[in-house]
Amino acid sequence: MASVQNGRSEGDPVDVIQKPTREELRRRAADLVPVLRANAQSSERDRRLSDETVQAMTDAGIFRLRTPERFGGYACDTGTLVDVGIELGRGDGSAAFNTAAWWIMSWNIGMFPDEVQEEVFTTPDVRICGTLAPTAMAVPKDGGVVVSGQWNFNSGAAHSQWKLLSAILPDGEGGAEPILALAPISAFEVIDDWDVAGLRATGSVTLRVQDLFIPTVKYLKISALMQQQYASVRNRELPIYRGPMVGAVSASTTGKIVGLARAAREAFFERLPGRAITNTAYASQIEAPVTHLQVADASLKIDEMEFHARRLADLVDGKGLRDEPWSLQDRAYARMAVGRICQLGLDAVNTFAMASGASSIYSSIPIQRIQRDMQTITLHALNLPSTNLELYGRILCGLEPNTFFV
Repeated sequence: MASVQNGRSEGDPVDVIQKPTREELRRRAADLVPVLRANAQSSERDRRLSDETVQAMTDAGIFRLRTPERFGGYACDTGTLVDVGIELGRGDGSAAFNTAAWWIMSWNIGMFPDEVQEEVFTTPDVRICGTLAPTAMAVPKDGGVVVSGQWNFNSGAAHSQWKLLSAILPDGEGGAEPILALAPISAFEVIDDWDVAGLRATGSVTLRVQDLFIPTVKYLKISALMQQQYASVRNRELPIYRGPMVGAVSASTTGKIVGLARAAREAFFERLPGRAITNTAYASQIEAPVTHLQVADASLKIDEMEFHARRLADLVDGKGLRDEPWSLQDRAYARMAVGRICQLGLDAVNTFAMASGASSIYSSIPIQRIQRDMQTITLHALNLPSTNLELYGRILCGLEPNTFFV
């Protein structure tokens, strides 16, 4: 007889749901934009998302997009993530950033053994924070490992129930390799050190732990994950898991960046009517040729951003549906696409910010926050344009990659 957990048989769905269409999910996200914008300034001041923002996104089903359907989730393709991410990015960069991180971690949980998924996805809206940098040590112990260390940049920790962590595990032969492990958020000490210039509302605090036991079933070797050797049986043939981690992670994050650039454009045009250019003869900025050049240049860069976001999503989703292998160039493109999107986005946002005048530096004016958020996103280790473009160029030149994350 199947075991019963939370009133359901193991493996059965939490609820019988009607999966919303891609357009319905995009519309739900678009409807959230006024709420996200209304809370953005106070969330930035508090250095974490407001409870109202998180609850509104929960009610809209935003956190279900990468939860398997058997747990009441939507198991959406990455094209849907792009659509929804764009709308969230229009609303608030920090809310969109945390959501993309939660999507990525939910997808990662789908690679763990099915029994672990049963424990984590007791609600389809569960939120898992996490980091890939192996900044801790794991020591083998009967039935698992003992982990000690700390991890920076845990976006959304305040509203998460679980954490994915990376650590270095000795192999017993003088070597070592990184692992990806799972533990409840309550097991960690929170170091409230998130006092930064951009993405302030992500609440990306440091988490620390000492001598935390993690059973074998709750950790995976990252080398196996990079080779698509996932532990889940039930997810193995699902299209969204037929591909490498680099594709799923990269495609999950692009929409929010495009949306943030769109937000800069919207913020600029909202203040444009009636604005003069100080110390010039232009009584209306909208009549100045320089404005026309700035608007055209920045808008075309946003179009180019969206091209790469959708091209990458089509690559991930198409190969998943057709069960096609990924070439090394495909994998490198996944990294390059994010870097290029960030490069174009930062240029576009900086153009709109510089064209907004000195009055735009007030904290009540969104463009200055958008600019800081975009710069911070671009500095992320997996997003940095110079690193990602170099990787893509290496592969095009026939050289081996110089990173494990590809």
